[in-house]
Amino acid sequence: MRKFNFRKVLDGLTASSPGSGSGSGSNSGGGSGSVHPGGTAGVLREEIQETLTSEYFHICKTVRHGFPYQPTALAFDPVQKTLAIGTRTGAIRILGRPGVDCYCQHESGAAVLQLQFLINEGALVSASSDDTLHLWNLRQKRPAILHSLKFNRERITYCHLPFQSKWLYVGTERGNTHIVNIESFILSGYVIMWNKAIELSTKTHPGPVVHLSDSPRDEGKLLIGYENGTVVFWDLKSKRAELRVYYDEAIHSIDWHHEGKQFMCSHSDGSLTLWNLKSPSRPFQTTVPHGKSQREGKKSESCKPILKVEYKTCRNSEPFIIFSGGLSYDKACRRPSLTIMHGKAITVLEMDHPIVEFLTLCETPYPNEFQEPYAVVVLLEKDLIVVDLTQSNFPIFENPYPMDIHESPVTCTAYFADCPPDLILVLYSIGVKHKKQGYSNKEWPITGGAWNLGTQTYPEIIITGHADGSIKFWDASAITLQMLYKLKTSKVFEKQKVGEGKQTCEIVEEDPYAIQMIYWCPESRIFCVSGVSAYVIIYKFSRHEITTEIVSLEVRLQYDIEDIITPEPETSPPFPDPSSHLSSRSLSGSTNTVASEGVTKDSIPCLNVKTRPVRMPPGYQAELVIQLVWVDGEPPQQITSLAVSSAYGIVAFGNCNGLAVVDFIQKTVLLSMGTIDLYRSSDLYQRQPRSPRKNKQFIADNFCMRGLSNFYPDLTKRIRTSYQSLTELNDSPVPLELERCKSPTSDHINGHCTSPTSQSCSSGKRLSSADVSKVNRWGPGRPPFRKAQSAACMEISLPVTTEESRENSYNRSRSSSISSIDKDSKEAITALYFMESFARKNDSTISPCLFVGTSLGMVLIISLNLPSADEQRFTEPVMVLPSGTFLSLKGAVLTFSCMDRTGGLMQPPYEVWKDPNNIDENEKPLRRKLVMNCPSPSQETGDHQYTIICSEKQAKVFSLPSQTCLYVHMLDVNYLPLTDMRIARTFCFTNEGQALYLVSPTEIQRLTYSQEMCDNLQDMLGDLFTPIETPEAQNRGFLKGLFGGSGQTFDREELFGEASAGKASRGLAQHIPGPGGIEGMKGAAGGVMGELTRARIALDERGQRLGDLEEKTAGMMTSAEAFSKHAHELMLKYKDKKWYQF
Repeated sequence: MRKFNFRKVLDGLTASSPGSGSGSGSNSGGGSGSVHPGGTAGVLREEIQETLTSEYFHICKTVRHGFPYQPTALAFDPVQKTLAIGTRTGAIRILGRPGVDCYCQHESGAAVLQLQFLINEGALVSASSDDTLHLWNLRQKRPAILHSLKFNRERITYCHLPFQSKWLYVGTERGNTHIVNIESFILSGYVIMWNKAIELSTKTHPGPVVHLSDSPRDEGKLLIGYENGTVVFWDLKSKRAELRVYYDEAIHSIDWHHEGKQFMCSHSDGSLTLWNLKSPSRPFQTTVPHGKSQREGKKSESCKPILKVEYKTCRNSEPFIIFSGGLSYDKACRRPSLTIMHGKAITVLEMDHPIVEFLTLCETPYPNEFQEPYAVVVLLEKDLIVVDLTQSNFPIFENPYPMDIHESPVTCTAYFADCPPDLILVLYSIGVKHKKQGYSNKEWPITGGAWNLGTQTYPEIIITGHADGSIKFWDASAITLQMLYKLKTSKVFEKQKVGEGKQTCEIVEEDPYAIQMIYWCPESRIFCVSGVSAYVIIYKFSRHEITTEIVSLEVRLQYDIEDIITPEPETSPPFPDPSSHLSSRSLSGSTNTVASEGVTKDSIPCLNVKTRPVRMPPGYQAELVIQLVWVDGEPPQQITSLAVSSAYGIVAFGNCNGLAVVDFIQKTVLLSMGTIDLYRSSDLYQRQPRSPRKNKQFIADNFCMRGLSNFYPDLTKRIRTSYQSLTELNDSPVPLELERCKSPTSDHINGHCTSPTSQSCSSGKRLSSADVSKVNRWGPGRPPFRKAQSAACMEISLPVTTEESRENSYNRSRSSSISSIDKDSKEAITALYFMESFARKNDSTISPCLFVGTSLGMVLIISLNLPSADEQRFTEPVMVLPSGTFLSLKGAVLTFSCMDRTGGLMQPPYEVWKDPNNIDENEKPLRRKLVMNCPSPSQETGDHQYTIICSEKQAKVFSLPSQTCLYVHMLDVNYLPLTDMRIARTFCFTNEGQALYLVSPTEIQRLTYSQEMCDNLQDMLGDLFTPIETPEAQNRGFLKGLFGGSGQTFDREELFGEASAGKASRGLAQHIPGPGGIEGMKGAAGGVMGELTRARIALDERGQRLGDLEEKTAGMMTSAEAFSKHAHELMLKYKDKKWYQF
């Protein structure tokens, strides 16, 4: 008998649980015990050829999409044209042309205070809130830190790096200014102390440094702005203050006029002051742009602080004065704004979110030239916009980056790789018709870096579901992300109005249209969603617009069972470790469940579907709406699993009450059955109907249908989980006084219990004596079964030992949290899968089947009997019946997959897409074209199919139709506690070894576990730095150079170097070498071909420049010879003339 070797195929599933395999009938729980990998059913099987080994797998993050979460800083390189954004979590996003998008992270996680590009040098300086400066190398595809400098005694408040300088000015909270050498990242001994900068007669501290900049007119002069309103013009050579400026209001920002004779300050009272260096005693001009006009002699009305101002000049027009804030206090409801003053025109641009930072993009990097601004980059708390300054109406540029993922909070995701190639073009052609208008007609101004498609260019699509009911399709090919198409599911329903409809339907308090689950078949283009209000919508894709009524179905799905029944010893099946299953409960949003005027709600859906004809544009059009309804005053529970088969024309969904199967071709309900009824007479738990309730009082917190606040703690609440509590549950018995907070039956998340105990926890009710006697009616040797927790139901699985659970379950001194055992023992449907398989043991032929997985680890197979002829499919009924076959695992079932006898993955059957509204074929019956993906028939006896089933605790491989368990792997890894429900809700895998999850409320993180993609990732990423020649400075002219400023060049090296300035104090700052050198070597090795190509291009450009230089030299020589000739002729002409003859 040959051994069935499956370990390397599953990559890592190398261990198996000891135990003996036993054959099982269709009703005996085949594979319920652990089976050795070598176990078979007595039939010879050929060994599967292994094609995958552990060397094929490697996990790494690839790219991050979306808007940087909680931004704090902004920087722009005017030569390379790249943009950098820093965040509160220590992340930096570097953006260039579409495709150039890089994410890097400070290891400390400290917030980024300020960013400074080394213009056209391929480097970036970041200052973080832990008072550390970092130098990033951008000449590699994955930036790395070259140097770090940690300040120990002072806190960093402001940094300034002059253009084409290697000396960085650093201002601190104490008011001192230090100077750092960028090349060595060593502190200079030259320090500008605050007490030397201000006048000796000043008795107060000027406050932190809020501004540093060198004069455009003279690089040897430094402008220092202090928070209290003092501005010092410091002479670096003479080491003294040349002039000082004082103002009553605090300073927020300063900006120079390009001539270096004037500068403008913004203040906390909403005023702007313009100062002239020739008369520093008082402002040359003071304005309050948004203040009310006052009579002469009276001070203008104070406004909100102007947080930043930029003063940019133009050669052919009036200068631009751009600032944020400064609005009047009497307009408290106005949104954050950016004001643009150009001449006498004042334009106020209102923003949707608070302004974090803004930068004006100018044509020249030189501060002493006309700036010629052409755009303004505005960084908001939740958006990034660029305003076009070249047009009078100031339109914004269309953003090519996916910055609007979080336009409505993301509630679920789906990821599809290697899609049909025409899908992206089709979706884009439909979606482009609904794009917003009014954007600037100019190209996006941030064009830095270089990017190519790389070697892996198969189509990829990401789908995101949102809290407002919208669905977004994204093109994710070649590690980019671009919006394709947007679908609004809320258009199917009537708009909810406050105060209306409360007697007929239940209004979900928070986000009633929120998308909960997505199922998409790319081949057939069938799209299905389920929402938080217990509805399912099936969409079909069409290129034609139609106007039709929306068909809707209502489904009753409710059942009651006895709370806990202990199976008798003689009938107890071999179910492994029953006490390890934990009580659980769905974490969902709350609804108002009190019936109106005492009337019990029944057969009422939560939302009202539109009954009038609806115009549906080209794209996805609603085919059928299915809604769960109230039953005897109980609201419908949220849907926990969803599956669609386009080949069968059937949709299946389930929740904690049961399973529903609907034929969306004939628009009929085929099956609506409680989970207990699916077992028929084969239920392992022998549950009986629950006795009638005496009082139907419901607490809002007990229902599954709440809003999405529990899923998104960063948006509304925080999940509080104690890792110490989790470890104590594993290691030792829990003291009784801590049992309530540490027991898995009383875990609290966001103020709500995660177990059925939550009724008594939330309502403050105590456990009644009847409940206590009910709990204690079992002996210590017969523990009750508990429902396993399900990730699909948004719960947290905590490990509990058998002895611990027994002790905790039967202790009479327990508090009311013990009621988690008997409050709710419903078995939720957690996984569904359509497949051509064997419904019963020892079947000879395959047939359409529906695999059903539950939260108790049970797998049931539903048999589907479809009409044989295609024409009959539209008229003949479909028979759906539980086959009586079940398999069992530990933990809630998560997913299914099937393979043929050679180990090849079997895809579910599907229908080839055909436009349902094709005008040319309206008169012809639509003939369905099916692709069954069935294995080739074989005359040999034995098993022909392998089914892989994964649960929260196990992975099993079953051989069909014998239902023999061939392999078992226990998922007994000590995982970290789940502290972020967002990751669990949005994590999804796809083929080609890729996955993604929502790493923050605004960002999607993609990753791969394919070694091949990790190897090719270096070539797929964009280049952040490209060789560009720095533009030449404008010729100032002889007279302007003579009278317009200092004609001497300023040597910073001579002034700040160790030879003249000495060494800085040892304890002031600590230098930390970074790993950038090693990373740079790796990046160079990975992209050697690209480097050679760039070197060749650089040589060609250098040769071309040398040729141009040679031609210019020859031209200059010719001009010099001509000038010499003309001068000689002129000399001969006037040689013999006297002075009075001229």
